Amino acid sequence: MSQRFPYAVDMKLAPLWLPFGVRPSKDGVTVTEDGMFKASFGFLRLETPLDNVTGAHITRDYRWWTAIGARTSFVDDGLTFGTNTKAGVCVHFTEKVPSPLSRKGHSALTVTVADLEGLVQVLEPDESQS
Repeated sequence: MSQRFPYAVDMKLAPLWLPFGVRPSKDGVTVTEDGMFKASFGFLRLETPLDNVTGAHITRDYRWWTAIGARTSFVDDGLTFGTNTKAGVCVHFTEKVPSPLSRKGHSALTVTVADLEGLVQVLEPDESQS
């Protein structure tokens, strides 16, 4: 059975993520029963086989200008789909995954889903979570 992880949205920051067409009731992360990792953020999509996911961990306490909206990192090739500044899950990939923001691809994606521990557990079922 597929598992869906909607975003945890901070409505006071909505003017920063709404321009991407994000719909909290529709967008988020889905791990499909046929082994795919899919993240949607309004008009943007990122998809890769679960075999390409090498790990996931929770990150917290973001600065709003680095966490809200869809953005690439200035430090590395990471991508963020962010709807709040509190916490998210950073998902790492073996092979870079392309997106509309980078044809060269991303080695990681941070998603600010509501069920942080649940997503990490699905992506790393043998690891204990914080």
